[in-house]
Amino acid sequence: MPEKLSTGAKVGLGCGGGGCLTIAVIVIAAFISVIVGGAPDETAAETVSGGQATTAPASPESTPTTAVPTPTKTADPGTALAMLADLETKGRAPKTGYDADLFRWRADVDRNGCDTRNDVLRRDLTDITLKLGSNGCAVIAGRLADPYLGETYAFDRDPNNIDIDHVVARSNAWQTGAQGLDETELEEFGNDPLNLLAVSSTLNRQKGDGDAATWLPPQKSFRCEYVSRQIAVKHKYGLWVVRAERDAMTSVLESCEDEPAFTEDVSWPAAGDGDNVKVESTPTKTKKPVEKPAPAPEKPADEPEPKRDSFSGSVYYKNCTAARAAGAAPVRVGDPGYGRHLDRDGEGVGCE
Repeated sequence: MPEKLSTGAKVGLGCGGGGCLTIAVIVIAAFISVIVGGAPDETAAETVSGGQATTAPASPESTPTTAVPTPTKTADPGTALAMLADLETKGRAPKTGYDADLFRWRADVDRNGCDTRNDVLRRDLTDITLKLGSNGCAVIAGRLADPYLGETYAFDRDPNNIDIDHVVARSNAWQTGAQGLDETELEEFGNDPLNLLAVSSTLNRQKGDGDAATWLPPQKSFRCEYVSRQIAVKHKYGLWVVRAERDAMTSVLESCEDEPAFTEDVSWPAAGDGDNVKVESTPTKTKKPVEKPAPAPEKPADEPEPKRDSFSGSVYYKNCTAARAAGAAPVRVGDPGYGRHLDRDGEGVGCE
């Protein structure tokens, strides 16, 4: 009769012929596998290191990424963009104390005997005719390839269809650092060939004292050179740019990043020089003076007659400062307020 098994007794499996040994080996191997490898469903989630559980790294697909900022492109040396980077950016200063006459526009700064306006016309016009007896200075005819408009047309003195534009307007310069220039520097700025271009009088009036943020030439192919010239002028005289102006200049130059800093020779031509110059064969006829109306009856002393100009009707400007303050400059023949005292050279345009 078989023996009863007591608690803790070994179980006999009837493993004759070495069977018990085989089973024991299998059981031991399985136990070791569990101890070493851990539970199969936990291996993918955790690992054990130094007795502490750590979460396994997330899969590449779920790893968040941080955007790397694009480095600012450095402008190439010698370009307008590089020169722009040298200019300080500040807010616009007050216009207090501004007077265009401080810049002495039209002064003969190069001592060639000609005023600056006629120097510009002899430089920028072609097929030039000079006034007889003007010592090779006064231009009375010619043709202009207008860089702002992109068209070529004849110079017409009456009415004057060509103005001389300060590329960096005098008022803009005053509010961006020119207040600190001395008298000589202001005069140089006002008559600097780098800063002057013969252009359409209509476009010059549209521009006013605007900077690159408020006005650019309609001719888009000229904008890079225009902005490059403005930058060169501001760099030369230590002027600054306002933020919107810098942004506008940068935007223009992004389409022509290799636009060179403006270094073109902009010296004035000598008296009598220019393109295909000729002198009129006969003196220019002087316009017939406008007949003055019959004098009005005298009025009582307490009702003085308003001061009038023969060309101006009821409007009178004592000087160019008054005309500019009224927003009327430049004043042309036929415009209210025109007078010969405002038109020093008698060309039909006062307070340019």
